[in-house]
Amino acid sequence: MNRTCPFDPAPELAELRRRPSISRVRLDFDDSMVWLITKYEDACTVLRDTRFSSDFTRPGFPARLTSRPPGPGTFIRMDPPDQTRLRGLLVPEFRLKRVQELRPMIQRIVDRLLDEMIAKGSPADLIESFALPLPFVIITELLGVPDEHREFFYETTNMIGDQSISTAERMTVRTKLRSFLEELVSSKEAHPTGDLLSRILERREGAEVSREEVIGIATLLMVAGYETVASQIGVSTLVLLQHPEQLAELKADPSLMDDAIEELVRHQTVTDYGARRVATEDVRVGGELIRAGEGVLVVLGSANRDESVFADPDRWDMHRGAREHLGFGFGPHQCPGQLLARAQLEIALNTLFRRLPDLKVATSIEEVPFRGDMFVYGVHRLPVTW
Repeated sequence: MNRTCPFDPAPELAELRRRPSISRVRLDFDDSMVWLITKYEDACTVLRDTRFSSDFTRPGFPARLTSRPPGPGTFIRMDPPDQTRLRGLLVPEFRLKRVQELRPMIQRIVDRLLDEMIAKGSPADLIESFALPLPFVIITELLGVPDEHREFFYETTNMIGDQSISTAERMTVRTKLRSFLEELVSSKEAHPTGDLLSRILERREGAEVSREEVIGIATLLMVAGYETVASQIGVSTLVLLQHPEQLAELKADPSLMDDAIEELVRHQTVTDYGARRVATEDVRVGGELIRAGEGVLVVLGSANRDESVFADPDRWDMHRGAREHLGFGFGPHQCPGQLLARAQLEIALNTLFRRLPDLKVATSIEEVPFRGDMFVYGVHRLPVTW
């Protein structure tokens, strides 16, 4: 479904939300039929119900990338108890106290990237100079990736999220990334350096997690741990610049940024392709019976625009107080790194507009290339001046 406005989901989704029941749709990549979930309440029902499986290998699962099973440790494609066991290994790393300890590191990286962008002069591409490298540097520092290998990680993780690249090529790149992480894990086992990867290796036996599963978790963190944040920074900057009155409030009172971020994540849900599930039993949702073995696609961006939950949902309003959004998912698979993501967004956006109060887009909105061709929505490039 194509967008007609780059800041809003496809209009057909609003039409589907007005229907009394959920709908069956055909997927363009394999011609299969699935249930499409567009309403907030129905989305919460599916995402919390363990009768809807995230297991990639189950018959009927709407698999977009490949039918090849995910590797060990890929807990976003698993169900409890394995999903709970593997996810639990990461819980201590993303608690509030730990994220608060990381804030000085995040601020240091933000300042360095802005120093470099400002030194090169205006105009600049905010995505290339700031939005993409920020979460990438943070996740590689957390994992303890040596500086000389970071370019490899940057290139491979970008290729994995590019829909214009063939499935076979993406899987080849993913295999190369995993092989490199195997070497990194071996290095951390021999010489722990106090980073996130070293710490989870030290805890893995007590958590009954294998070495191969740790490699899979590290791979998942590299792929999923930065692209969503990078895209959110880019599109959020663009939205803020489109609302100068509210942006002026944020500049005057940076403490308002927490509420602004919740609204940005609701209004600009970058996980554009949705959350996929397959029913393991017959379950009734939204007035329809979903039978065991039938695929389900939950469109988070549509649920976050549900008129029954969010008044005037297409309007961006940082004073809305919309903390019940589904921008970080819901239920057992809710994003474990959401506190870290929020911290990155808050520090990045507050610092950006504090240091560059006259920041503006250097072109028209019509000329900004949006990421409709990627698994994560956002903008490919954002030329700015200051």
